[in-house]
Amino acid sequence: MTLLIPPRTQDIGFTVKRLLPSRLKQRVGPFIFVDHMGPAHFEAGTTAGDVRQHPHIGLATVTYLFSGAMMHRDSLGIVQRIEPGAINLMTAGSGIVHSERLPDDVRESKTTVEGIQTWLALPTDQEDCDPSFAHYASERIPAINLTGIKGRVLIGEAFGISSPVKTASKTIYLDLELGAGADYRPDFPQQELAVYVVQGEISIGDDIIPEFHVGVLDQSAVIKTNAGARIMLFGGEPLAGDRFILWNFVASSREKVRGAGERWTNGGFTMVPGETDWIPLPKV
Repeated sequence: MTLLIPPRTQDIGFTVKRLLPSRLKQRVGPFIFVDHMGPAHFEAGTTAGDVRQHPHIGLATVTYLFSGAMMHRDSLGIVQRIEPGAINLMTAGSGIVHSERLPDDVRESKTTVEGIQTWLALPTDQEDCDPSFAHYASERIPAINLTGIKGRVLIGEAFGISSPVKTASKTIYLDLELGAGADYRPDFPQQELAVYVVQGEISIGDDIIPEFHVGVLDQSAVIKTNAGARIMLFGGEPLAGDRFILWNFVASSREKVRGAGERWTNGGFTMVPGETDWIPLPKV
């Protein structure tokens, strides 16, 4: 292991554990943002937990839920409910606006909402592509069931299994449950790798990675657990060049992210059909 990244607690209307970007490391492969959302539940008759419409450029968002549900709406006119096990992949490219709200049935039943939201930075030759959206239902995401290891291949290829999720650069994203005494060596040559411990504790050599921490791995890393753990393995091929982040914008130049902020403030983005409330650009 080369680096241990602790979580930072953020309040975005509900509590999230933010792992990337970190002052210790901006990104792993294309992953430039990783939030563990919840677990949380929300009172009926309120809008707590709703994220009003807001813009993105230069990235693709990946939403993956463990429990609960969310309703996605965007400026392309897409309306999509996401439920546990499914993947929502929204490619912002030159610019997209979306909202994420709790469905009424989830709010009324006080169902626990929990999941992982990540951003994938786009390669520089694709950061200005047309925006797009793809939904992959849970039954389309392939499962793994091996001795001591079970889980799912969310993005990329592992254990001889390929995910149908298509990304702009080579990416690996796995949801794995390791049994007691498990011993797993990730084998993804030429890819940067990290592991997030969702539940339990793992060890890599003499290093312990506690619950809710990220460990950045080297190519010889072997993941072990005594009592079992749930982990997210993520990474991919390194992206060339620098990336700059301003609020919800990612780009290969400061001018692009600043320009996107001005564009949002001046009403230059297409908005979500039927929605009127929106999040202003934060004051820096």
